[in-house]
Parts: sequence; structure tokens; C-alpha cells
Amino acid sequence: MNFEGRRPKIQREPRRQLDKRPAWIAVNDQMTEIECFVLDVSPGGAKIVTDAAIDISDRFLLALVPAHPKRQPCEVVWRDGKTFGIKFLF
Repeated sequence: MNFEGRRPKIQREPRRQLDKRPAWIAVNDQMTEIECFVLDVSPGGAKIVTDAAIDISDRFLLALVPAHPKRQPCEVVWRDGKTFGIKFLF
């Protein structure tokens, strides 16, 4: 077997599968919250889906707990219809 030219295997972050856990996208300087669902999450990002076809900006705040004031800044990495891959900005 020839091992030259093989790419090294990159270890991905561990992901936690969730069963459509509700979350909220905060837009318009946090004046408007749009419900979404988290499908899976890792320390660096998540996969979310919305029920409605909405135009989500490239950067937004994500609230994983509705009444909690903490909002996680996020950036969209990929889009596929109503499903989005996001990374958490620190």
C-alpha cells in the first residue's frame, strides 16, 4: 500500500445530537426573536433549523434559554434551505 499523499485524519469536535431543542435567533438589536430548533451542537458551533423560510443574516445572536439574558454571537457557515450550520464567535 502506498501511504504517500494521504491526508491526515482530522479529529472533529464531539457533537451532541439533540431532538429539535428550541432556541431563539435575536435580530434587530435583540428586539425581535425568531424561534428555531437546534439539531446538534458542539463546543464550536451547531446545526439549526427554522420552521419558516426566513432570511437570516450572516451574524446574529442565539438564545438557547428564552428567559436567560445570555445571547451567544454566531456566524452562519453554511445554508441549506431552512437548515443552517453556525459557528460560535467568542
